[in-house]
Amino acid sequence: MAASRGGDATSVSALETMENLTDIEEIKHAFEKLCSDEDDINIQLDGLLEHQASLENKMSGLQRIVPNIQILETDSKQLSSMVSFTSTLAENVSSKVRQLDLAKSNVTAAITRVEDILDLKFCTDGVQTALQNEDYEKAAGHVHRFRSLDENILRMSSDADEGGTLEISFKLLHEAEEKLKTIVSSKFDAAVHAGDLASVERFFKIFPLLGQHEEGLTKFGKHLASQLADTSDKNLKIAEALGSENKGANCVFADTATQLFESIARIVEIRQPLVETYYGHGKLFMLLKFLQKECDRQSRKILQEFKRKRMFDFILQQVQQNMVFHKPNSTDKFDAKDLDVLLAEVVLLNTRTELYLRFFRRRAMNDIEAAAPGQTDFQGSDVNTFLVNCDLSRLMQELIGSYIMMEEFFMREMVLKAVSVDSVDEGAQTSSMVDDSFFIVKKCVRRAISSSSVDGVCAMLNHACTLLEQDFREVLYSRLRSGFPLGFDLVQAYNMVQSSIKGNLKTSDTEQAKTLFIVSLNNAEATCEYCKALKTSLNDEVSKLFNKCEEQSKAKLESCLSDLAAVGNRYKDVVDFGFSQLNSSAIKPRIKPLTDSFLSTGHTISEEDFSNYEANDPWVQNFIMEIDNTLGTFKSSLSSGNYDRFVSIITAEVTSQLERAVLKTAYNRLGGLQFDKELRSLVGYLTTVTTWTIRDKFARLTQMATILNLEKVTEILDYWGPNSGPLTWRLTPTEVRHVLSLRVDFRSEDIKRLKL
Repeated sequence: MAASRGGDATSVSALETMENLTDIEEIKHAFEKLCSDEDDINIQLDGLLEHQASLENKMSGLQRIVPNIQILETDSKQLSSMVSFTSTLAENVSSKVRQLDLAKSNVTAAITRVEDILDLKFCTDGVQTALQNEDYEKAAGHVHRFRSLDENILRMSSDADEGGTLEISFKLLHEAEEKLKTIVSSKFDAAVHAGDLASVERFFKIFPLLGQHEEGLTKFGKHLASQLADTSDKNLKIAEALGSENKGANCVFADTATQLFESIARIVEIRQPLVETYYGHGKLFMLLKFLQKECDRQSRKILQEFKRKRMFDFILQQVQQNMVFHKPNSTDKFDAKDLDVLLAEVVLLNTRTELYLRFFRRRAMNDIEAAAPGQTDFQGSDVNTFLVNCDLSRLMQELIGSYIMMEEFFMREMVLKAVSVDSVDEGAQTSSMVDDSFFIVKKCVRRAISSSSVDGVCAMLNHACTLLEQDFREVLYSRLRSGFPLGFDLVQAYNMVQSSIKGNLKTSDTEQAKTLFIVSLNNAEATCEYCKALKTSLNDEVSKLFNKCEEQSKAKLESCLSDLAAVGNRYKDVVDFGFSQLNSSAIKPRIKPLTDSFLSTGHTISEEDFSNYEANDPWVQNFIMEIDNTLGTFKSSLSSGNYDRFVSIITAEVTSQLERAVLKTAYNRLGGLQFDKELRSLVGYLTTVTTWTIRDKFARLTQMATILNLEKVTEILDYWGPNSGPLTWRLTPTEVRHVLSLRVDFRSEDIKRLKL
């Protein structure tokens, strides 16, 4: 309204101003403004009139709703009144319920107090009677019931007269409790001293009723430990008295340790239900500690006697001296073969120990899990820490450390012996040292795996890798390093190998060197495969035995096994080196005269020459025959893998030298056809003598033959560039022009004009 009045005042003011206008321009301007305002007002009116029907519908709808709104107002007031009444009623009822609940709680507490007082009096009378009748279980039951009562609450809830009676009851029960504790302890000790096992178990069950869980387990654990000590001492005396000629003498101390572990397992199997029933879950670990401490003492005795009887420390000292002061040909050198039986017993000792420790850990962890499901991390770490730090674990760690040194010495010495007695059996392509050496390595590593010691297995795998990668590899490398003597002849070498296999002892030093080279080359190739097979075999065994160990231990084992696989790749370098020696001293001198003969064979031939060459080829047939003789001599002496490699090297050398000869020769059209036929014959022959593909090695020569077969220079464009299809050119544009220039019937101007 104020805005409307303001607008009217403005209009009046404007009209008064217009009336005072005298200038015609101002009057026109004012008239135009009035017209514009009139148009705006008309537009606004039109807009309002357009919504007239909608506004009228809304107004009629509001008029219809008004009666309903009045009804809703009335209903809302009634609902509010009902809710208020219900709330007041609920508050009154809940207060009475709380009063009833409080009264019920007080009544229940009063009844409990009365029952506790009655129980207290019953316990007071009952414990005295039970002690007089020496019914200690019943007396302990009364004391246990008394211990479950709250003395302070009973005193607070009693009146003055009754309080004196309660104090007397409390005093009598406390005295009875202390008396009963003394009696049970002394009776338990007497039963142990008398060897009365039934009485021992009887009083062991009473300790938890008196709240003496720890004392009961301590006494019972010491009793079981003393029984264990007696049994173990008897078994050790039997082992000491056993002669070396008796069956099982070689592992008698491992058997004695096994008997000790089995005795503990038997005790746990029998006593665990007793402990769980009367002491509850979570208490077995305490009892196991006492058994383990006695196990540590008895294990130390067994290992001390084992070392004394087997002269373990003396042998270890001898091994250390031999490893530090290595004297291969010394007469007083310790014989590694003597270690075999000793190492087997050490491994058996550790295997049985690991099996026992896993049993201990499993039983303790299961009992802890039953006591507190899902909350075993802290106590579980206590179990692991206890086992890691127990004397048995430490003693076996020391023993395994010594075992690893002895096993390494045994493995190295036996491999060196296998190398020193190396021989070649009739019909064999490799010598005996490969099979013997890998048999020894596999035996030593498998023996370490059977010990169940992750660190021991990793250590032996590392030693095996070092032995194969350095010492054994150096043996093969040194035999190949000298290469073939000068003037090597393949036929002579083949005859020499055959005579050596047949045991001909009159071979010369040169022939022996040639034999050694060929066999060593086969040995190196076989070693690659043996390393892969050894890794696969050991990986299967490790996966089966250590499938439940920690992830960190699995990672260590996998890393060591992967190192063993890498060793095999190192022997590929040895094979490559051997063939490089063979190539320089044997293959190249043999192939060069054959390819040189290509230069003396003319390839600018007539039709008559071309026809004669079909019947009597002047070069390729002789070339193939010489290559066939060369390959045939070594096919039986080289291993299959080395033979294929030998063919591949000869092929590479043939292509290299033949390519140089081709580029030095002149051709006409028929000469190009002749070369293509010669090349096809050569490739066809070499393809049949190997399982490897060799066509790729002849790609450049094949493309040269294609160029030399062209009828005219411009035909090269049908094969070059986008017209080559799947063909990938190995020749550069410069080389293509050079090959084209070898055709005596091609003009140099035409060759230069080619756009390649």
